[in-house]
Amino acid sequence: MTINEAVFAGSSTRESQKPSLRLPEFAFIGRSNVGKSSLINMLCGNSKLAKTSSTPGKTKLINHFRINGKWYLVDLPGYGFAKISKTAREELRKMINDYITRSREMVVLFVLLDSRHDITRIDREFIASLGEMGVPFAIIFTKGDKLGPNALKAQIEKNRQILMEEWEELPPVFSSSSETGEGRDEILDYIEQYI
Repeated sequence: MTINEAVFAGSSTRESQKPSLRLPEFAFIGRSNVGKSSLINMLCGNSKLAKTSSTPGKTKLINHFRINGKWYLVDLPGYGFAKISKTAREELRKMINDYITRSREMVVLFVLLDSRHDITRIDREFIASLGEMGVPFAIIFTKGDKLGPNALKAQIEKNRQILMEEWEELPPVFSSSSETGEGRDEILDYIEQYI
């Protein structure tokens, strides 16, 4: 798939406030600083589409981007914040759950994990909750250029094995780099299957 047009279509705090034009939605979520905005910008070929920041937790709203007039790329707030109040953390949790459990248009939720590190307890708990709620998801390991090819392969395999302790089988798994463009074609081809 080639992305020729990516247009910001609106921000919301609840599923009921999302754009009135209903199109298939592909949502992206991950812990703070996992490289979500950079990945979205890489996929769309637009370095200024999603706001990138070295400060974790920049995304506080659900942002819809209309792609080629046919589908939405949905940028969700991160989960697992450490540096915000308990009340704010609970509000974000409710916002995320409201969207992923109530949006009838959401086709797949892409869960982003940092390929450099072992999967965290927070990531495992979030992924387990998706299974319990029956939310369709895929996994994208980000920052694939930060490790050598062999180290990257070994780390992803290690994380797969950790997840396999709790899952009989895993959903599709992708490796990506916003620096090199790795994974772009595979992720967009996967989305195109559903469009």
